[in-house]
Amino acid sequence: MKNDRILLDHGSGGRASQQLVSDLILRYFTNTSLAQLEDSTEIYVDWYRLTFSTDSYVVDPIFFPGGNIGDLAINGTVNDIAMRGAIPKFLSVGFILEEGLLIADFEKILVSMAMAARKANVQVVTGDTKVVPRGAADKIFINTSGIGVLLDGRKISGHNALPGDSIIISGTIADHGVTVLTQREGLEFSGSFASDSQALNHLVEAMIAVCPDIHSLRDPTRGGLATTLNEIAEQSNVGIQLHEDAIPINQDVRAACELLGLDPLYLANEGKLVACVPAEHTKKVLAAMYNRPEGKHACVIGNVVADDPGKVWLVTAIGGSRLVDMLAGEPLPRIC
Repeated sequence: MKNDRILLDHGSGGRASQQLVSDLILRYFTNTSLAQLEDSTEIYVDWYRLTFSTDSYVVDPIFFPGGNIGDLAINGTVNDIAMRGAIPKFLSVGFILEEGLLIADFEKILVSMAMAARKANVQVVTGDTKVVPRGAADKIFINTSGIGVLLDGRKISGHNALPGDSIIISGTIADHGVTVLTQREGLEFSGSFASDSQALNHLVEAMIAVCPDIHSLRDPTRGGLATTLNEIAEQSNVGIQLHEDAIPINQDVRAACELLGLDPLYLANEGKLVACVPAEHTKKVLAAMYNRPEGKHACVIGNVVADDPGKVWLVTAIGGSRLVDMLAGEPLPRIC
């Protein structure tokens, strides 16, 4: 560690976060499950294969177009479990509430969480509530943990991408990041902005039904699409080539990013997935995704290659190419 204090960069999901985990946290908790550094880990209980995941949510503001901190927490943990090909089943919820939070706002958050859980077909089965003095937190922080069932034969991992795989994204990128930013800063742009927060487990099941051999799945949250693909490239020791023209971006989001000087490749998404799929199965996976509302804008944005292992390259709209590195720094803290 180069710093003697925690910085906002350490929560970015990018290079600094990775170093915090690898250089410090793994030093004290290392084991074969944790060392995989997946969004959820595979565990065994007797003859059952399970996945387990946990995440904490500190988003500011707590309400935004398209969702709030509550449904974001449910959807985020459901998605982390689903990205291993597991079926999410049970969640825990922990609340840290700041003194002075409006009961009406807390109830609104609870209602949205209940609705999100029903839609994802998961149950909240345990939890905890703590209240801290005014100023010791910011309204509400939420932790959710989840358990999913991993069926036999499913071996989806960020370590499994292979040269020749097609890279599929389920829809437009950067919607959540731009929405939260405009709400937080009170920015007014023409156009419509809404978070893409949603559970993706039903979409994943539709994809696996037509292609049990999906190699990798990830939801590109903190650090965005660029950081997620760098993680896959490093874990699988492969190269990744993207095509700028193929990456779907809402026109209003693109315009806002250009005005603010932000790269949408590094902005958070909360309801999208990236899949590495054997090329011969690409068409039927896309067809299955189109039949689900969460995947109706799915498309191929690149492919996995053997060259430049651990690197991600972007073929630009004018025919050039540039290296797309993992996020460095924290362009937008408290995004989820």
